[in-house]
Amino acid sequence: MKLLLLLLPALLFAASKPNQGDPNHQEWIGLFNGKNLKGWTPKIRGYAPGENFGKTFRVEKGVLKVSYDAYDTFNERFGHLFYKDNFSYYVIAVEYRFTGEQAKGGPNWALRNSGIMIHGQPAATLTKSQDFPVSIEVQLLGGNGKDPRTTANLCTPGTNVVRDGKLFTPHCLSSTSQTYAGEQWVRAEVRVLGNERVEHRVNGELVLSYEQPQLGGGNVKEAIPEWTQAGKLLSEGSISLQSESHPVEFRKVELLNLKGCMDPKAKNFKHYYVKVDNAACKF
Repeated sequence: MKLLLLLLPALLFAASKPNQGDPNHQEWIGLFNGKNLKGWTPKIRGYAPGENFGKTFRVEKGVLKVSYDAYDTFNERFGHLFYKDNFSYYVIAVEYRFTGEQAKGGPNWALRNSGIMIHGQPAATLTKSQDFPVSIEVQLLGGNGKDPRTTANLCTPGTNVVRDGKLFTPHCLSSTSQTYAGEQWVRAEVRVLGNERVEHRVNGELVLSYEQPQLGGGNVKEAIPEWTQAGKLLSEGSISLQSESHPVEFRKVELLNLKGCMDPKAKNFKHYYVKVDNAACKF
């Protein structure tokens, strides 16, 4: 009995971490803690990085909200909420829904419209009057009640991609998703493989893919020259969430890093890694 009491704390600790060291267990990182905006920086057009005009980005009851109750009119104050770290090989996933009415003065195309920006420039490099970060946008759309309206589409602010072996230069490309109307929660996942390939999924279904994300194209106002070098491949960059004049909520923002230790002898080896970083190995 005495031996059992001595072993009990160790047994309980081991039971609390049943997947520790399991090379098949996916270790998702919660980028949003459900309490506050720690680790995130807002950048709204017309304001300096870190200035969260009107509490556009806020956390209420465990949900990250994009709200416009302090806006008299939208006035092209496009905003983005940037995560603190850059990533290159990963899966970013959000669970989102659109709510309420669009802010007064919001453009027609921005109705029930938001996005996940990947491979983007850092918040600190945006000019004060810049409207969008140079990035690849995974466009999130909600149904308008009358027309088919896919989500997890591609838009390209200051960028281009390759499709079917050819440079794709139009600004947006629709996915093959269904339309999600009302205020239902939707899960969007983006699998990003450096400058090789990007895949969009909605509720687990592959709806769009393309290759070689790169600088080029237009649709961004007043970006600095470093981010306008046409043809430069994008192998990593910032992640940000968008505010485009319609209220949207995110109850989950999480990331699965696909870059890490690929030495099977290491304690932190994972089968799902696709990019080697053996400097991170633990033995």
